[in-house]
Amino acid sequence: MTIPFILDTDTAQDDCVAILLGLLDPIADLRAITMVAGNVGFEQQTENALMTLSVAGALGTCPVFLGCRRPMVRQWVSAENVHGDGAGGLSMDAAGITPESEHGVDALLRLTAESPGELNIVAIGPLTNIAMAVVKDPSFPKRVKSLYIMGGSNNARGNITAAAEFNFYVDPDAAKIVFGAGFEITVIPWEPLTVRDALFSRNQMAEIAASATPVAKFFASVCEATLEFDESVGIPGSSHPDSLSVALLLHPEFITESAAYAVDIEADSELTRGYSAMSWGVHDLKPNARVIEAIDSQAFFSYIRDQMASPTTPSRPIIGLK
Repeated sequence: MTIPFILDTDTAQDDCVAILLGLLDPIADLRAITMVAGNVGFEQQTENALMTLSVAGALGTCPVFLGCRRPMVRQWVSAENVHGDGAGGLSMDAAGITPESEHGVDALLRLTAESPGELNIVAIGPLTNIAMAVVKDPSFPKRVKSLYIMGGSNNARGNITAAAEFNFYVDPDAAKIVFGAGFEITVIPWEPLTVRDALFSRNQMAEIAASATPVAKFFASVCEATLEFDESVGIPGSSHPDSLSVALLLHPEFITESAAYAVDIEADSELTRGYSAMSWGVHDLKPNARVIEAIDSQAFFSYIRDQMASPTTPSRPIIGLK
């Protein structure tokens, strides 16, 4: 039995890997990709998503919907200093390729109305599209089977400010709405989970690339800029929170520790904007999310390595792929 889901993404680096998992894993049923403003420029991240579909030989098989091009009430903040163009300098001739005309928020509402209670959503960028869907139709959360969110830190440091992880920082207002909306939420936090359990050393990155398939070469190229940035700030490897989020939906056996938390997001203070307050059960607050606390790191690495070894024939040539 396959697991149907929608991927809400700001495609750069590990977002590309997350898309690949949705296309390559036999258990995955990737119904749609919705784009949200986040990591890099909106047009660039859309090109990155289409190029990722192409390298998997899946261009035209999964609809791409353009969603919100900026946060709900704030100016967009990019992570181009971390990801560059998010594609390792690769490109593709996209002539004649156009995303769907339906807005991403409307697509989320329509698809879940067509299959109520069946579709999962994995949100690996700012939560603007998800929050706007809630604002437009408050019954939306009841139609979503589960919502996996890559965001926040579990009582730990941020990665864009001392307090905040990038996705929640970019649109804290959206995150606050989503955590109060009534979804069945699973959170995959940046700290401590990702930087401890979903970090690949250079030797592991080389092992993944060694299969030399088109997707393995693509993986190595799109991850290099972020690996260099991670190393420059003291993180000893390439971080993979987005692909981890998809992997945990598809393979919950990778989860070794999780717990119920009451999660809320700071949206008023500039000092702690985007901070995720995660109460672990001692503050008399009702839990609204499951937070992943630990995973089987070796199993996750082996999974990524094996999936990137999948043979594909790119739909269109990827310029710069060696």
